[in-house]
Amino acid sequence: MWSGPRNISTALMYSFGQREDTTIVDEPLYAHYLASTNASEYHPGADQVLESQENDGRKVVEEVILGDYDTPIVFFKNMTHHLVNLDWSFLEKTINVILTRPPRDMLPSYAKQVKNPTMKDVGYKKHLELVKYLYEMERKPVIIDSKRILQNPQSGLRKLCGEIGIPFDEAMMSWPAGPRKEDGVWARHWYHSVHHSTGFKMYKPKTEPFPEELKELLIECQEAYDELLSYSEM
Repeated sequence: MWSGPRNISTALMYSFGQREDTTIVDEPLYAHYLASTNASEYHPGADQVLESQENDGRKVVEEVILGDYDTPIVFFKNMTHHLVNLDWSFLEKTINVILTRPPRDMLPSYAKQVKNPTMKDVGYKKHLELVKYLYEMERKPVIIDSKRILQNPQSGLRKLCGEIGIPFDEAMMSWPAGPRKEDGVWARHWYHSVHHSTGFKMYKPKTEPFPEELKELLIECQEAYDELLSYSEM
């Protein structure tokens, strides 16, 4: 799964983690991304992330993403903008799900953690780049909008499971509150909400005024988001 930040990606990881046939892996390319960009200068807990994971993305692809597991299904929670300085051809060997979110909902939340975000931080254009690449490879991705999942979680999860060719499992609808052993070291900075949850929260549109300083980025993100949804069948 390739997501943008401040989405339901962790909730989906926890959901898939309830399946007995599934192993979950939390953002294996995060340290590679920090080591390959200047994001380590402003991401909270960057030093701990770099210390906790393999920094070489090529090794991560070979040993983690394409590695051997005891379960028939492995769910990798990834951020699309972590796909930097890598050969993307490994995606031929994976089922790829693109998770997006309305930028009007996402940007104010992200800006509370990372001030003055740019398009490189939030991943909307990278989503489009990835989708077009996968179509060229004839590896059509599944594109889902978190808003649609939250409006009807069970229906959304059933459709997602059907699209990726696995049976729906009722256990995916809830999970115990608190952290999981699979969480990355960055969980204390980003996972407060999901650690207090036991299931998917119903979608609620943002009601507070949109920050003036983010409006220019919003326009750019909205254009990419709208184009991305034109590829979606969910």
